[in-house]
Amino acid sequence: MASVKLAHSPCPIHGRQYLVPFPASPIIFPKPPSPPLSNYSFSISHGFLTRTLALFSPGILVCSNSYLRGAWGNQSKTKSASVQPVTAELMEDQSKDSLVSGDSIRRRFLDFYASRGHKIIPSASLVPDDPTVLLTIAGMLPFKPIFLGKIPRQVPRATTSQRCIRTNDVENVGRTARHHTFFEMLGNFSFGDYFKKEAIQWSWELSTVEFGLPPERLWISVYEDDDEAFEIWHNEVGVPVERIKRMGEDDNFWMSGATGPCGPCSEIYYDFHPQRGYVDVDLGDDTRFIEFYNLVFMEYNKKDDGTLEPLKQKNIDTGLGLERMACILQKVPNNYETDLIYPIIEKASELANISYALADEQTKLKLKVVGDHLRAIVYLVSDGVLPSNIGRGYVVRRLIRRVVRAGRSLGIKGEVKENLEGAFLPAIAEKVVELSTHIDSDVKIKAPRILEELKKEELQFVRTLERGEILLEKMLADALSNVQKSGTMPCLSGKDTFLLYDTFGFPVELTTEIAEEHGVTVDMNGFDQEMENQRCLSRAAHNVVKLEAEDGASLTRNIDETEFVGYDSLSTRAVVESLMVNGSPVVQVSEGNDVEVLLNRTPFYAESGGQIGDNGFLYVTGGENQQTAVVEIKDVQKSLGDIFVHKGTIREGVLEVGREVEAAVDAKLRQRAKVHHTATHLLQAALKKLIGQEISQAGSLVAFDRLRFDFNYGHALTDTQLEDIEQLINGWIGAATFLETKVMPLKDAKEAGAIAMFGEKYGEQVRVVEVPGVSMELCGGTHVRNTSEIRVFKIISEQGIASGVRRIEAVAGEAFIEYINAREYHMKNLCSMLKVKAEEVTTRVEKLLEELRMSRNEVANLRTKAAVYKALMIGSKAFEVGTSQKIRVLVESLDDVDADSLKVAAEHLIDTLQDPAAVILGSCPDEGKVSLVAAFTPAVVDLGIQAGKFIGPIAKLCGGGGGGRPNFAQAGGRKPENLPSALGRAREEIVSILSEKAS
Repeated sequence: MASVKLAHSPCPIHGRQYLVPFPASPIIFPKPPSPPLSNYSFSISHGFLTRTLALFSPGILVCSNSYLRGAWGNQSKTKSASVQPVTAELMEDQSKDSLVSGDSIRRRFLDFYASRGHKIIPSASLVPDDPTVLLTIAGMLPFKPIFLGKIPRQVPRATTSQRCIRTNDVENVGRTARHHTFFEMLGNFSFGDYFKKEAIQWSWELSTVEFGLPPERLWISVYEDDDEAFEIWHNEVGVPVERIKRMGEDDNFWMSGATGPCGPCSEIYYDFHPQRGYVDVDLGDDTRFIEFYNLVFMEYNKKDDGTLEPLKQKNIDTGLGLERMACILQKVPNNYETDLIYPIIEKASELANISYALADEQTKLKLKVVGDHLRAIVYLVSDGVLPSNIGRGYVVRRLIRRVVRAGRSLGIKGEVKENLEGAFLPAIAEKVVELSTHIDSDVKIKAPRILEELKKEELQFVRTLERGEILLEKMLADALSNVQKSGTMPCLSGKDTFLLYDTFGFPVELTTEIAEEHGVTVDMNGFDQEMENQRCLSRAAHNVVKLEAEDGASLTRNIDETEFVGYDSLSTRAVVESLMVNGSPVVQVSEGNDVEVLLNRTPFYAESGGQIGDNGFLYVTGGENQQTAVVEIKDVQKSLGDIFVHKGTIREGVLEVGREVEAAVDAKLRQRAKVHHTATHLLQAALKKLIGQEISQAGSLVAFDRLRFDFNYGHALTDTQLEDIEQLINGWIGAATFLETKVMPLKDAKEAGAIAMFGEKYGEQVRVVEVPGVSMELCGGTHVRNTSEIRVFKIISEQGIASGVRRIEAVAGEAFIEYINAREYHMKNLCSMLKVKAEEVTTRVEKLLEELRMSRNEVANLRTKAAVYKALMIGSKAFEVGTSQKIRVLVESLDDVDADSLKVAAEHLIDTLQDPAAVILGSCPDEGKVSLVAAFTPAVVDLGIQAGKFIGPIAKLCGGGGGGRPNFAQAGGRKPENLPSALGRAREEIVSILSEKAS
């Protein structure tokens, strides 16, 4: 199970209804008394600081990389280091140390269960194939369909080291000993195979024998009514009764949701302070215990009425936190100081020119944030999640911004080029990449793209921070201004402070410091409330793994996976396994109704890998081969477990469950899809060859009429580059190369250099499509046999669709001919209209555009002259306001004058009326459009009246808004019928204000 919890925590993992990150906990190791500095000897090994304790080291075991972290007193990092002599004792210690490295713990766990019949399954992507969760938040998530009974088990037992991401309560990262956004969950799973006895015995053997934990330091929790587990732990394993604690449903009964699979669980805890004895023991005491292994006995199904019924297939779902076990075995104060994370922290410390060992707690907190978050960021980007303002992309963006804020406050500087400060994230991320070898080998391959993405996002965020500083200045000015009106103490609201923090990445402590310099306080209670609101939303949105059977589960539960024969044949005989109308199973469907059909075998390709589903027909024949029913298929989708769902309409007759049909794919449309899919592979190969090997796919569409290819690249392609790409691809097409398709193990395919298609999920055996000498990709799509079938390739557009993501659309084969014919049709019409030949169209259009530009200039000049004339006509309507100072005021409508001419008229009137004067004009230049302008002379502005602030509320009366400078402002609206009343309000307000100011 990819989850481990601490008992009695406010967010249980195998408690009710939800899964959450590790709960908050303080440092689990007390600091020993600081020994004299002379009792330490220092050495440098593999770039890390090594500290050897000469006098006392009762609980400290140096890690495999030969370094310890400085959290045990006042030890410092020094550049001048004495070198330890290499002794037999030291060599023996180092050989022991290699067994407790993070990589070793992972390998030993997997090997332990592999030797007990478990299949080692590679970690799934952090982007789950599950619509109910945003990210892979638990080790069991990839096996959810098996636990639900939606797909058959591939193996009876499995073991994994699953990469996980959890970002609720992200503020606790670094503040606790075991809180992370990215972590690895080691798990062993049984799908209807072994159960409690084996799970318990093996977990104990792994802990005490394989990892060598002292048995007397291990405590056990069980569900209060689970006598079977209690007896196994006590009678068969031998754990004393006093070290087995019964706990209630909130702590030790795991539920996937309101209904569905559930069962009791049991945890193993490590005791850091056995000397405290057995009286009043609380396993939730984080200063003494850490829960590192959780065993879930999934044996019941909770029904709608709350009753529990035994599952036909009992499952085991476990989770052991790698970071937690490393903390225990490496004997360090917290997870951050293990060899899984500390090298990243050390790199950040080096760039900040500070010593982690001598740093205060606040500095250590920021370094831990950098170490933790960069792991999450690198692995997310590697799995195709790019920074954005929505969904998964926002998770990455938020984590990057937290790291940048932390790094900048630590004084980390980016690389400086041409007096411009660069980014520092790539330098630290390189260390994450270096540590990724045994976690995800793809990270090193994708490293150039990852580092470039981090650099770009960091530099963009620094600019955002600068905008936040400008906004803060305005907020402080408004707060001080409000004081003058209300007489209260100046205060920056919690909402504004949170806006600066969440949107602009402005640290709240920096906001507070700057505000205090201006004599403004900050509403921290309001800020905390806004922060809590966000946390609640985050918990609700991201950290629930539902194992409830969704609608339609009964339809697919007892149906085998669809046999796909479409690679070799476009038609086949098949049996209707099931039918569904409007989401409900039915036994027959009559003419005119839409239907979803499940067949035992099919030639129809189901949408995946960017390629859309096939179209075609299902034919039902009666006696003497007469057709009795025809179903038109317009789409094919995959359900869980490769069950193909054929979506269509009954055109003739009646279709029934159990009937045999002739399933026939539209051959012409299939050929179009094959052409575009193979052309997509050639396009990616051409981009890598001509633009750069760092190019990687970010999405694709293979349709009948076109192909679309999204890729990660920071610049628009030039016309020359696009022409070169077309020429290269058409050369490959003309070479008439036969494609080669093979099925091989995933590992072998990757070693051979096959490229994975974006968004695809791969099993152990993969299909490799190769254009020899050009392209090799993992792909389940349909392809041409020879590149000559593509005939020709043409790019029709290239554009940016997101930050750092470009899109190319192209056509090939029959779609290219249609594209050219359509363009030829439009060109002929254009030539006819312009009465020129095709080669003369460009010259003719340029001439027409120049004539149009000149005509528009003439019209604009005429409109301006007309506006000035109208201004002269209404100038006499100005009236005076004020007693001590006479101010000329003019508020009028100029009918249908456009916005630019209205501005000229206002400027002319201000000059004519002379200072002091105020002019407000309005017009309705087009249907459904209002233009407004306000112009004040310097003397009016000196009275404290600003045109920009005055015109905005007036424009709102016309369904719009606007603003501008203190002396001149423009606005607009969408309700011309309200203009007379709006100008009336403007006249009343300007008279009232000026009368007061000038009296």
